[in-house]
Amino acid sequence: MVEGSRRHSFTRRDVLRTLGRTALVSPFAGSVLLNTACGGSSGGNSLTPPISDDQFLDYLERACFLFFWEQASATTGQVKDRAAASGNDTRTVSSIASTGFGLTALCIADQRGYMNSASIQTRVLATLNFLANQSNVNGFFYHWVDMNSGQRSGTSEVSSIDTAILLCGVLTCRQHFQNTRIQSLATQLYEQVNWPWMLNGGVTFSQGWTPENGFLTTRWDTYSELLMLYLLAIGSITLPIASSSWDQFARPTLTYDGLTYITNYSAPLFIHQFSHAWFDFRNVQDAYTNYFNNSVTATQAHKLFCLSLASQFSDYQDSLWGITASDTENNGYQAWGGPPAMGPIDGSVVPSAAAGSLPFTPLICLPVLRNIYDKFPQASGRYGFVGAFNPLTGWFDPDVVGIQTGITMLMAENQRSNFVWDTFMKNPEVTSAMTAVGFH
Repeated sequence: MVEGSRRHSFTRRDVLRTLGRTALVSPFAGSVLLNTACGGSSGGNSLTPPISDDQFLDYLERACFLFFWEQASATTGQVKDRAAASGNDTRTVSSIASTGFGLTALCIADQRGYMNSASIQTRVLATLNFLANQSNVNGFFYHWVDMNSGQRSGTSEVSSIDTAILLCGVLTCRQHFQNTRIQSLATQLYEQVNWPWMLNGGVTFSQGWTPENGFLTTRWDTYSELLMLYLLAIGSITLPIASSSWDQFARPTLTYDGLTYITNYSAPLFIHQFSHAWFDFRNVQDAYTNYFNNSVTATQAHKLFCLSLASQFSDYQDSLWGITASDTENNGYQAWGGPPAMGPIDGSVVPSAAAGSLPFTPLICLPVLRNIYDKFPQASGRYGFVGAFNPLTGWFDPDVVGIQTGITMLMAENQRSNFVWDTFMKNPEVTSAMTAVGFH
C-alpha cells in the first residue's frame, strides 16, 4: 500500500501525491486520466502534485484533452457539443466548432506525449476523412450534426464562423503532422470553401444559411470573434474575398474605468479570445489596433467590471471573477457578461473566461483558476472545469461545453509554450492574409 493510504482523511493534494506515483491523474477528477503505458511521458508528464503553475496547467490540459478524446466518435472524429462533466453521457449532438478545437487538442496532446502518436494520427485521419465526405454547402458545414452519422441536427444552420473554427483546427493539423494524407485532406477542406458565396452579395459575411430560408439576415459586421473568418477567407488561394473586406466591419470602442479598447457592446469576453487561440497577433498591428493588446485591455476591463458588482454579488473578488457565454442556473445558455452589463448576471463564475485570457493577463487569470480548483471542488471534474457555477446558490453546471473546454486547453498551451500559435502561423495563407490587410 502506498504511503498516505493509511491516513484517515485525504486532502486533494494528498490524493494527487498518492496516485501520482503510478499513473497520470486528473487533479480535477481524482481518477486515472491517462496511464503512462498508453503513450509515454515525454512532455511535461510530472508525477508530482500540481504545485507549480506549469504543472497545474499541464494537469488542466490533460483533463481537457480527455474530453476531446472520450466525447468524440472514434469512427468519425466528430466531437460532442457538450457532455456530462462526470463523463457518463449518451448525447450524440456534435458541433463543428467543438471538432475544430478538438483537432487542435489532438495536436497539443501529440506534442506533449499525452497519448501515443499513432493513435492520435489515426483519430485525426478519421476526422478529416469523414469531413471530406460529409455533406456541406459550398464548403461550409452545418453547425450541429449527429456525431455518428454527420446528419444535420434539427434546424441547424450552415455556419460561417463555426466553419472557420473547424478550419483553424484542420490547418493546425496540416502543419503539425508530417503525414501526407493529413496534409492533403486538410488542404482539400480549406480550398473547397466558396468564401464569396457567404457574402451573399454584400461586403460582410452572413452568419449562416439554411435550406428552408436561405441566408440569415444577421451579418458578421461588428468586431467579435470574426477576425479568423475574414483572414481565412482573404488568404484562400482558390476562392478568396477581397482584402478590402477587412475594413468593412465596424470596430466600436468602449472606455471603461479609464481603459479604452475595441469591442462589441452586445457580446461577451470570448470574442476577445477565440481568434487569438490560433492567430498570433502579438507584436503586430493593422491600421486600427494591436489586437493582442486590445484583448489584454478587454480582460482587464472585464475583471474591473466583475469587481464593480461585488456589492450585489459578494463572491466576486480579486481571485474569483469571470463571466462569458455559458450555461446558467435558471436561464439556459446565455451570452452574458460585460462591460457593458448583458444578460441575467446572478453571481455565477465561468472558468473559461479567465482561462481563455491566460496568455493576455496570466498574472490575474491564473490565480482565478487555482482558486476555483482549491476552493470549489464541485466546479471541476473529469474534463476540467465545468461550464459555470454559482458560489452564492451552490449551483454547479452538470456539463462541460466543448468550445469552453477548447479555449481553456488552447490558451493554456499558448501561455505555456506558444505551440498553437507557432504551429498555425506556419500556414502560408494565414501570413499572406495578414500582410494583405496591412499587419506590420
